[in-house]
Amino acid sequence: MNLNEIQDFLEIRPDLLTAGQPFSHQFASIREAGCQVVINLAMPASPDYIPDEHNLVESLGMTYIAIPVVWEAPQPADLAAFFAALEQQAGKKLFVHCARNMRVSAFVFLHRVLVRKEDPEVCRETMMEIWEPEGIWADFIDERLKAHAG
Repeated sequence: MNLNEIQDFLEIRPDLLTAGQPFSHQFASIREAGCQVVINLAMPASPDYIPDEHNLVESLGMTYIAIPVVWEAPQPADLAAFFAALEQQAGKKLFVHCARNMRVSAFVFLHRVLVRKEDPEVCRETMMEIWEPEGIWADFIDERLKAHAG
């Protein structure tokens, strides 16, 4: 199976793949692509959530990390947990998903800009391939960028 068949799939780098919620049968392809870690930012109430995803991922030999982010109220602590997970899993190939790759694209944008010190405009263009944050999410991104600059 081609990973592009996973909804809202986007490769950021060869070691960082992002997407919306995969179907259960697609996790085998994620493993076949060399991913060692799956990070899920979706909430249990998110569309297409797989209640047994943790066991499914681990049965395929991958590490599973859940950082449930409330869509209507992303928190700095959520972002800090995400940054910590990426740091702890450095050197491994990661597959990061949420329901529609919107939470993920925002968090990955912030990681690329704040931690990896990549060009914000290049990172924003990548995020815009998935969506243009607005409302709470635009405010959250702006607040995190300002907090880091201050």
